[in-house]
Amino acid sequence: MKQFTIKNMIVATALLLSLASCEKSFLELNPPTSLTPEVALAKEADLQVALRGAYAGLKSTSLYGRSLPVLGDIMADNTYQSVANTNRYTAFSLYNYTVTDGDVAGLWSASYSIILRANNIINSKIPDNANVLQYKGEAYAIRALAYFNLVRYFATPYTQDPTALGVPVVTVYNPDLKPGRAKVSEVYDQINRDLTQAATLMTNFTNSSQFSRYAARALQAKVYLTMGDKTNAKALALDVIANSGFTPVTAATHAGYWAGVAPRTDKVETLFELSFDAVGNNAFDALAYIYLQTGNYGDLLCSSELYGKFDAADVRKAMYATGTRGGLASVFVNKFTSFSGDHTDTKVLRLSEMYLIAAEASYPSSSADALKYVNEVTSRRGAPAIATSGAALLEDIILERRKELAFEGDRYLDMQRLQRGIVRSTDYPASARTLDYSNFRRLMPIPQGELDANSTIKTQQNPGWF
Repeated sequence: MKQFTIKNMIVATALLLSLASCEKSFLELNPPTSLTPEVALAKEADLQVALRGAYAGLKSTSLYGRSLPVLGDIMADNTYQSVANTNRYTAFSLYNYTVTDGDVAGLWSASYSIILRANNIINSKIPDNANVLQYKGEAYAIRALAYFNLVRYFATPYTQDPTALGVPVVTVYNPDLKPGRAKVSEVYDQINRDLTQAATLMTNFTNSSQFSRYAARALQAKVYLTMGDKTNAKALALDVIANSGFTPVTAATHAGYWAGVAPRTDKVETLFELSFDAVGNNAFDALAYIYLQTGNYGDLLCSSELYGKFDAADVRKAMYATGTRGGLASVFVNKFTSFSGDHTDTKVLRLSEMYLIAAEASYPSSSADALKYVNEVTSRRGAPAIATSGAALLEDIILERRKELAFEGDRYLDMQRLQRGIVRSTDYPASARTLDYSNFRRLMPIPQGELDANSTIKTQQNPGWF
């Protein structure tokens, strides 16, 4: 797979931006490689086009189009690879990926491509009005999301060492830039600045496929939880719950919610998602194909251990079906049901997670609040109410996160921020059933293509990958 560096992304972004402004005659156009962001983004309509491009970048197969939801579960203990497979994500199941891995390079390059698109919108000199401020607010949120993904996969968790090397922070257009890695704390500072600014600038809610003020607030709640800042995480999560106007999905509407394929305008559950349809989709590389047995692949299965955690009356259990694949008893993931026509959207932020963030952030200072908020979720799933205390209560909250957010890409990242080893069931190969938190492969390597092209970052590879 061709690998792209941050510098390549800057040049590629300039080329893409050249398509945004086309009112001049052909002979008057500058050569594409010489177009600056100021020329390419000359009017309000150009910003809107560029913003659509940033959202489209998030839908890449390397990001929310497939890999991010998959990696968050296959690198943990929720998803395993069937013996009948197409060799997709094998390296992450076995933890034997390398510095030249195409999926690692794809996550890096696709994220920086989005960051550069967002930068050019944010730094545009077009005079402010309500629309321009909305576009810039969405771009701030998109940039924050991209950095949040990068720093969680490529850097030491904030909860372990905020002074460790994070990822390069690039906020301006400079095709000659060779950025080094900022500290983890500096990356999170940038993320929080962006999300605070995003929430300030955005005033419109269009539908669930676009960032809005409370989607930005929800993302920031998740960021603070990842940092171990429970005070801010709880405050933001409760702000979203109380003031966003969103309502949670219930047991009665749960099946229909996951069967729906269109962006929502009713403010039910989905704060932000990436929308795919009959025209704009990843075809055979769509997320649903990797799970559904009626699709082309169906490689990945639900671990029997996770399936056993669902109570019989829990409506979430209906999204998993038992059967046989490769001659072995299997549990199939039917959470993403549409892979033709109007494709299943990828959920990124949901209201139910805000209750779970509030619950975890309430522990241990207020067990009463922790129980209250976690049971807001169990009560809407037909699951038994949690009634534990002490350390058992925290474990029950983490388990509820695991069940509620299964196959949405959160489990591995939760294990990272909690600094926990991963212990897998016998569904997994014996060589990959125990993954200590100290294992250097718990952090992705800086891609070889970036090391080769960027002299500054060349000496900043993650430990163990030299």
